[in-house]
Amino acid sequence: MGFMIAQRAYIKLYLITKVEQRRGYGYQMLEEMKEEFRPFGYVPPQSEIYRALHELVQEGILYRTKQLKGSDPSVDFQEIVLYHFTDDGADKAALYKKQVKTDLDRCIGMLQKAIKDNYV
Repeated sequence: MGFMIAQRAYIKLYLITKVEQRRGYGYQMLEEMKEEFRPFGYVPPQSEIYRALHELVQEGILYRTKQLKGSDPSVDFQEIVLYHFTDDGADKAALYKKQVKTDLDRCIGMLQKAIKDNYV
């Protein structure tokens, strides 16, 4: 168990939630996360987003499909990779989120203790 939650675990938590919300491709998820975390001064690294997605695929939680980005294939040739849950991926994702919640609760407790002990 680490001192605080690892960045990749944190990113994977949010990527799972994005897939639950049907936000399907990596760049879209990256841009949404950048916007969501901007008020906290955190910019998720693009490389970490894609590494985390790759791990989620390797762990059997997600699988990838490819499709053209635009609605008119004669005009738009940009291909995107969409992420979806595997057949048992939603169950695996729920278990992962439960484990991360335990780590987050521990981290919150440690941070609250540090504030109380050193700033109050």
